[in-house]
Amino acid sequence: MVIKEEILHSVGAIIRHYQPSEIIFNEGDIPKYYYQIVSGEAKLNNYTDDGKEVIQTLLEEGQSIGESLLFIDKLYPVNAVAITKCKVLRLPKAMFLDLIKLYPEVSFNMNKTLSQKLYFKLIMAQNMASQSPTAKLKVLMDYLKSFQKEQSPYSFMIPLTRQQMASLTGLRVETAIRTIKVMEKEKIVKIKDRKILY
Repeated sequence: MVIKEEILHSVGAIIRHYQPSEIIFNEGDIPKYYYQIVSGEAKLNNYTDDGKEVIQTLLEEGQSIGESLLFIDKLYPVNAVAITKCKVLRLPKAMFLDLIKLYPEVSFNMNKTLSQKLYFKLIMAQNMASQSPTAKLKVLMDYLKSFQKEQSPYSFMIPLTRQQMASLTGLRVETAIRTIKVMEKEKIVKIKDRKILY
């Protein structure tokens, strides 16, 4: 949880509901609000010139959406889209910036969250340079598993679809599927009921 819901409500945040595939904000929009997911899942994405979706990040309950842009005068470089039904707290930018000044612990948590997101971006940018599909998928899985207490083999179920894993690593979905099968043969992952255990 980035900011406690009761704090957000106390300074005037309101709940917005989004249906699956509904746009929360578009690439090129001016950042006007702080968004935090109360329930559901969302993604930040772009599209290549030939229309292929590139998922920048996946977001879930308790996470904020695009908050780093509230600190600089730049347009959103991505779209935010609901994946499932989403309940989102929305707070106007000016009120969000006042909140950060009022609550030092909120500011600290925000810095921690931004640091984690930057770390993920740096790891994935490095990963894109790799030619090996296995290495790309393994870096993504390592990152996701790094937040778990249990680190033994096959103890973590990857919470992404093969399509999402492909989009996050710059692979074609067919390549991701083939590579995961190879990783299973090499005992890097186990597949149980179509779920990937790492």
